[in-house]
Amino acid sequence: MSAWVVPGYTETRELGAGGSGRVALATHDATGVPVAVKYLSERLRSDETFVRGFRSEARLLGTLDTPHVVGLYEYVEAPQGAAIVMELVDGVALRALLAREGSTGPEAALAVLKGSLLGLAAAHRAGVVHRDYKPENVLVAADGSSKLVDFGIAAGRDSRPGIAGTPAYMAPEQWNGAPASPAADVYAATATFFECLTGHKPFAGHNFAELALQHLEAPVPDGQAPEPLRPLIRRGLAKAPHERPENADAFVSELESVATAAYGPDWEERGRGRLAALAALLPLLFPSSGGTAQGTTALATTTLTGPPPRLRRRFPRGLPAGAAALLLALLLALAARAGGEEADGDVAAQAFATTHTSPGPSASPTSTPPPTPTSTPTPTTEEPPTPSDTPEASPTYGTTTEPVPTTTDPTPPPTTTPATTPPTTPPTTPPTTAPTRPPVSVTDVSVTSLRQTGPTAAEATIEITTDGTGPVTLLVEWFTGDEKGAPGTPDGSETLRREGAGRYTLTLPHVVGGAGCYWGVRATTDPAAANGGSLQQIFIRRCVIT
Repeated sequence: MSAWVVPGYTETRELGAGGSGRVALATHDATGVPVAVKYLSERLRSDETFVRGFRSEARLLGTLDTPHVVGLYEYVEAPQGAAIVMELVDGVALRALLAREGSTGPEAALAVLKGSLLGLAAAHRAGVVHRDYKPENVLVAADGSSKLVDFGIAAGRDSRPGIAGTPAYMAPEQWNGAPASPAADVYAATATFFECLTGHKPFAGHNFAELALQHLEAPVPDGQAPEPLRPLIRRGLAKAPHERPENADAFVSELESVATAAYGPDWEERGRGRLAALAALLPLLFPSSGGTAQGTTALATTTLTGPPPRLRRRFPRGLPAGAAALLLALLLALAARAGGEEADGDVAAQAFATTHTSPGPSASPTSTPPPTPTSTPTPTTEEPPTPSDTPEASPTYGTTTEPVPTTTDPTPPPTTTPATTPPTTPPTTPPTTAPTRPPVSVTDVSVTSLRQTGPTAAEATIEITTDGTGPVTLLVEWFTGDEKGAPGTPDGSETLRREGAGRYTLTLPHVVGGAGCYWGVRATTDPAAANGGSLQQIFIRRCVIT
């Protein structure tokens, strides 16, 4: 399989890979600045809906010039692939901190909420609703600052993009397919805030029906939060959108007032110090650590990171952010036109569509709502659906091997109208061929962990070691039974594909349907591993040894 690389960059290593593509750590050759490059997968490049959403995510990032959202450096599209080049945040996902600590403490929870809310506020001012705010999409840097990432399913305010998001954080109106609104982002942010305070989600339903009912009707569990912060929980998790703060800016104002009254004027400094200390306990999850790439089992969502000096301030060949969308449209139109002329077909096939961002006196862009898609996707629960419906994991970005469930609803975020006319620079020509990774041998596949996470929920961690970076297919089979040492009755399976690294760690959740007291998981690979495969069993909590 080909591995196209954006010209002008040298890849250091892969940070994550999955169904929607991969994310690589790279260096900009002209400046030496480290960046994160998000590549759209080969499989999705033929799906215009995904490609359109990928372009729109890049276009939106180019308009949000704020330190609280991962920044765009350039977007490149060519026959060999499509990629978003972003700033690199050397930090960890909030999900990783919660997985290790359980909760962050009130001041740290307030600090991380404020930082990511400021990122949401920039999007809301641009007329965009994120729609998938959750701990996986909030990054904590080494200095304790926080940043919002992954606008893959963002939509224009008041548009009707259908039901999408991560169920544990979806507002009541999202379950009904109501128009996208900033108040829904406020709800998701409050649910994340609640999790930071208590160590668990506000509602713990194990399936769509339970979660929907709880989000729609269950009382707000504000009594589990520290008393001074309960008003924020009640406001942010209110069932009716009009009873919540109308947008992230309004919520930040309320947050600052409550936090100062409860914890004094220095609360934010102490909170960021606490976050920095928590992040320091996870050094191997930082992109700068040089750790191995990790995969997950999610549904086409991407966690991205990034904070050194922004390349947009260092790319002399760049354009003002407001001109990026226009240049992209112009180059795509030229390529399409040339592609329709038989004599110039080969030339058109090599044309790049690329955008850059750089400093400059660009005027504030005018946003317009994106179009509504023709299909309505269904949200996913914390446990993925059956394997036949679940694409491989999306790229993670040096954070955690926990799954990052969401749905994809690639509604294009708002387009921008530039104030100046961009230069008509001719498109770049990429290499005519892309390298192909050679076949590999799998030296080992192991189920390193299997645990019960709920009455009918399990989680397994699987490690694969190879002698190269070529493609490897993993088959994971689940079993239930009443006999120790025997696999028992099949209880589902899934197949995942990985490439680009010599070692992979995957943490896979599973909803157990069988009634046996022993749960088991078996992992095998193609090509076959030298050790053949790995099987592990656990005796579950509801059963009693007699």
